[in-house]
Amino acid sequence: MALEVFHKDETLQMRRKLIGQSCRLFFSRDPVKIVRARGQYLYDENGMQYLDCISNVQHVGHCHPSLTQAAAAQMDLLNSNTRFLHDNIVLYADRLAATLPKKLCVFYFVNSGSEANDLALRLARQYTRHHDVVVLDHAYHGHLISLIDISPYKFRKLEGQKEWVHVAPLPDTYHGIYREDHPDPGQAYADTVKSLIDEAHKKGCKISSFFAESLPSVGGQIIFPTGYCKRVAEYVREAGGVYVADEIQTGFGRVGSHFWAFQLQGEDFCPDIVTMGKPIGNGHPIACVATTEEIAAAFTANGVEYFNTFGGNPVSCAIGLAVLDVIEKEDLRGNAVRVGGHLKQLLLQLQTKHPLIGDVRGVGLFIGMELVKDRASRKPATEEAAHLVRRLKEERIVMSTDGPWDSVIKFKPPMCFSIEDAERVCTCIDQILRGLSETLNVILPNRRSHLHTSQLLQPCCFYNHPLANYFHLKFQRKFILNKDRKSSRKRNGCDTDVM
Repeated sequence: MALEVFHKDETLQMRRKLIGQSCRLFFSRDPVKIVRARGQYLYDENGMQYLDCISNVQHVGHCHPSLTQAAAAQMDLLNSNTRFLHDNIVLYADRLAATLPKKLCVFYFVNSGSEANDLALRLARQYTRHHDVVVLDHAYHGHLISLIDISPYKFRKLEGQKEWVHVAPLPDTYHGIYREDHPDPGQAYADTVKSLIDEAHKKGCKISSFFAESLPSVGGQIIFPTGYCKRVAEYVREAGGVYVADEIQTGFGRVGSHFWAFQLQGEDFCPDIVTMGKPIGNGHPIACVATTEEIAAAFTANGVEYFNTFGGNPVSCAIGLAVLDVIEKEDLRGNAVRVGGHLKQLLLQLQTKHPLIGDVRGVGLFIGMELVKDRASRKPATEEAAHLVRRLKEERIVMSTDGPWDSVIKFKPPMCFSIEDAERVCTCIDQILRGLSETLNVILPNRRSHLHTSQLLQPCCFYNHPLANYFHLKFQRKFILNKDRKSSRKRNGCDTDVM
C-alpha cells in the first residue's frame, strides 16, 4: 500500500469533515502527517524524521519486527472467538503472573485501558458490595461514562462530581498542600484519604475502592511520596474497600528498576486489583485486569457471565507474549534505568541554567520537567511550556505537556530511547530556553515605564505584568523563532531542518 493516498492538506480537510472535531490532533494548528515509523522515530510524508518522546503506547518501539512477525504468523493460523479453548491466553496469563505478586493470579483480558478500568470498578463493587469510590484530584482513568465519573480531569469540565465520588488531594510535593520540606508527606497525604473516608461514613456512604495511577500522568508526572500507597491501602481496606492500581501508563518496566510502578512503594505493598493497557500490546488493542482469587470468586458468584469477544484472542496474546520477549531480550528495563537516569541528570543540569525550570522529577523513562514563571511562587508557566513544545516540533522532536496547568513537559518515549536521543532533546531545550530568556531580557528594558519599581526588582517580573500575554505573543513568533532558527544552525546534536 502507498505511504500516502492523499496530499497532507486533503487529508486534513477530509478529517475535519468526516472525523469528530473533539478527536484532536497533536499540533492542531499545523499537524504532522506521519506515514511510517520505526523504533523511536516517526517519518512524515516528505521522509522527514521526528524523534518521538511521548509514545508510551509503542512501548518497545514503533513497528518492532518481532511483533509484526508474531502478529502475522498467528493471524495466518487462527484468530478465533475467545470462547474456544486456545493455548495463547493461558501462556500469556502465566507469563504476566510471573511479574506480579503471587496473590494477583487471576486475569481478565479486554481490548483497552478504559475497558480494564471499567471492569475493575465492577469487580470492586461486586466484591465489597459497596458503591462509593475515592480518586485523586486531576486523575484520568478512561473515556467510558463510568470512568469519566471517577476522572476529575474530565468531570470538572462536564456535569461535575457525583455524590458517590470522593476526591483526595493529589500527593504532589511540588505544588500540593504538603511539600518536599514536610517531615512525612506520604503519611500526611494518606491521612487526607482517611479523612475523606471518615466523612463518607458519617453520611452513610460505603467505600468500594480507591483508584489511582501508580504514577499519576495527567496529574503532572507525579512520584508518590514514600509510604503513601501502603497507608492508603490500609485505610481503604479497613473501610471494606479495595485498592486499584492503574498501571495503564506506567506498567511493563517503564520505571526500569521494577516491572510495575506500584512496586516502587516497597515489597510489602500489593494492590488488590491491577489494570494494564497501552504498552501491553505495543499499539495493538489489548488490555488486562489482574486480581485475587477472592475478588474473582465474588465476581463469578453473581451468576452473570462475563464475556469479551476479542479480549485475549490468539493474535492479541501472541503480540502480548512477543512484547514480553522483547522487553527481556533487549534489556529494556535496564535501558530505562540507564537512559532515563542520564536524561534526568541532563534536565537537572538545565535547571541550574534556566530559571524557567522549576522542577525535574521522575523515574526510569517516566520524567516530568515543570516550567514555572517564578521559582518562589511556583506559578505555572503554561504559555512558555506550549512555546517550548512548538519549537521542539520545528526541530522535529515530538513532545507534549501535562499537569493541571499544562506546564509539565512529559517524557514517556518508547523504551528503546537512547543516550544520544536524550542528549539531542536536552541540547534543543537548552537552546530554545536560552533564546526565550534572551528575548525577555531584550523586551524588559524597553517596557520599564509600564512596570512598578518593586516589579523591576523581581527576576521574572515580566511574566506578572498585565501586558505580559500581549507582548509574549507579539514577540515570540517574530523574534524568538527566527532567533532560535539562526542559532540552531550553529549547534551540535540537533537537526536543523525545520518544517
